[in-house]
Amino acid sequence: MKTVKERNHTDRGQTGETRLERLQKVLARAGVAPSRRQAEELIRAARVTVNGAVAELGVQVDPRTDSIKVDGRRVQPHGTNYRYLLLNKPRGVMSTTSDPEGRPTVIDLVPPGLRKALVPVGRLDFQTEGLLLLTDDGDLAHRVAHPRFGCTKRYQVKVKGTPKEHDLDRLRQGIYLDRKKTAPCQIEPHRVATGGRLGAGGYSWWTVILQQGRTRQIRDMFFRIGHSVQRLRRAAIGPITAAGLPLGDLRELTKAELDSLRRSTDQEVPRGKGRAGAKRGRPHPAGTKSASKGRSNSASAKRGSRPGSRSGGESKPRPGDRKPR
Repeated sequence: MKTVKERNHTDRGQTGETRLERLQKVLARAGVAPSRRQAEELIRAARVTVNGAVAELGVQVDPRTDSIKVDGRRVQPHGTNYRYLLLNKPRGVMSTTSDPEGRPTVIDLVPPGLRKALVPVGRLDFQTEGLLLLTDDGDLAHRVAHPRFGCTKRYQVKVKGTPKEHDLDRLRQGIYLDRKKTAPCQIEPHRVATGGRLGAGGYSWWTVILQQGRTRQIRDMFFRIGHSVQRLRRAAIGPITAAGLPLGDLRELTKAELDSLRRSTDQEVPRGKGRAGAKRGRPHPAGTKSASKGRSNSASAKRGSRPGSRSGGESKPRPGDRKPR
């Protein structure tokens, strides 16, 4: 009896066709799993079979001819007519398809006839509002969500008080959260409250543009510099904005919007590109310019940077470092 991998190798050699796709991509596109990563978990758990054989991670299949099953149930390949919905998520709603605690989810805001195979692209915190893309196109969902493909997300952030410029520069260059450094980001003033002393009970608004998005990243970033987030909303996904879309409503993307969104994911960013410092724990020496000024990160590191030195960002904590009193 052939294994799935043996069959793939033989078939490709005989036909020379390139219509085979990775199994996890087919599962995600069919709506069996919300993402490729979760599809991979199904495969690792031996819950997926292809033509009667237990599938292995990395196997390639032809969804038009292969019998693909999950837990014994046949997976119907997705057609070419995908659905792309733009939701202006309100606060107090989970960015998931279901919630074990019974809290409302973004799928509850979608008419029942449009829900089949829809998954949210990325996530917004329970108390974060703003734009969220819902689609059954697993390939586009992957490209929009993954920072490697360059699709930025723009946020409007209301924080308590007014952060100092040197603290904002730290956030722009990247800081360590959960022992991992955040990627560089853009932070600019958005709107400042009038009246009252901002340092005592006032607040300020900021526009933050991220390419990398981690759980509660913006909230944790501003909390780290002593300015807690009072309100947070996502204002744009790549070129797509919330103009004319009331909070809690949704609509389909236009063809022009979909085309521009696809273009925004075409600029693939090489691994490690855009991160502050040449290597983790080896930031630029104090007083040097970034690579954008003509000096490479590696060259800066050779000219005397030391592990643990600081240059406006934050170096990774090392064993034995003394905590400030």
